[in-house]
Amino acid sequence: MTKITIYHNPACGTSRNVLALIRNSGVEPTVIEYLKNPPSTEQIQSWLSAMGASVREVLREKGTPYAELDLGNAKWTDEELLAFIQQHPILLNRPIVVTPLGVRLCRPSEMVLDILPDPQQGSFVKEDGEVVIDAKGRRV
Repeated sequence: MTKITIYHNPACGTSRNVLALIRNSGVEPTVIEYLKNPPSTEQIQSWLSAMGASVREVLREKGTPYAELDLGNAKWTDEELLAFIQQHPILLNRPIVVTPLGVRLCRPSEMVLDILPDPQQGSFVKEDGEVVIDAKGRRV
């Protein structure tokens, strides 16, 4: 069976849609609620390396202390930003998905389709009603 891990926030619609898309491929992933079990700085750095992304690209602004901490200020180093994420895990954008094909911040949720090893097994409609996968398992 394919090993897939999703760093998930069940309160997030995008995260719920990504989890459902993974399951629609026939895989039950390992689900880690990252707010309850935050990833280590080393883990985040590993993801960033695999994604070719910067720390700033995975920072979440909405619903976080981003503005209050002045994290948009260029004075903060990557190490300092990672330390803020450790103090406030909500600053880490989600969902992050790890599969044998790569690591991805899946925003929008359809981005997960690019790293799922197995095809979709049926239709899929996002929570907001947007059709993503047709009845034959093909991307719309």
